[in-house]
Amino acid sequence: MTDLTLRPVNADVYSVHTPDGAHVGNLKRVGAVWKFKAIGYDAAGQLVPGGGPFTDQHNTAMAAPDATELSTRLGVR
Repeated sequence: MTDLTLRPVNADVYSVHTPDGAHVGNLKRVGAVWKFKAIGYDAAGQLVPGGGPFTDQHNTAMAAPDATELSTRLGVR
């Protein structure tokens, strides 16, 4: 898998996507820290907060939004 991509939602949120476009989480600013919030979807297509392929990395903290660093921290690269 290549790097994840970040798509801006607003000044405090980026959606996180795999190279094929699957939405796997959000990167949210919480105070001065950016935190990865994992998400997944169930069989009916309903959102599962904290779920999906990066459940174990839910709440990974970063200093700034950076797709390459996030990919490394989540074990994608």
